[in-house]
Amino acid sequence: MPKSPEVGSPVPDFTLSGGVLADGDFQRRDYTLSAEQGTLLVLAFYPGDDTSVCTRQLCSYSSGLEAFTDLGAQVWGISPQGVDSHESFARRHGLRMPLLADPDRTVARSFGITAPGIGLRRAVFLVDADSILRWKHVSLLGATFQSVEELSRHLAAART
Repeated sequence: MPKSPEVGSPVPDFTLSGGVLADGDFQRRDYTLSAEQGTLLVLAFYPGDDTSVCTRQLCSYSSGLEAFTDLGAQVWGISPQGVDSHESFARRHGLRMPLLADPDRTVARSFGITAPGIGLRRAVFLVDADSILRWKHVSLLGATFQSVEELSRHLAAART
């Protein structure tokens, strides 16, 4: 299995299908990391839609989305469920960030975060405008997640 990218190194490029809830419409499209050059990205890998910790995590990031956008960052949630599941999840909880589908876990594998039994470890990668990894947190158990405040501190540091 590939190792997780090291801080200061380029992150692997990828394209995943996904969608975002905007004005009551779930807009589907493909999301490509390299197409976001010039933008800070928060890649939030989570094990599953509508699970307790994942729901709290994604709801927290959605309600705190302005903290990220004020720092010039986008948040992408990535999990193994399909886009239909993501649409239901986004609608049920009013999630405002793109949710991307990695059903075969190819992207999770390229980030070194697959795990037997749970599919993937809860992980957050902060990627700068040049696609360089500036900070990461990979959970061993995944029962907690990084807060909006914690991520905002690291994003602010990545901008300087």
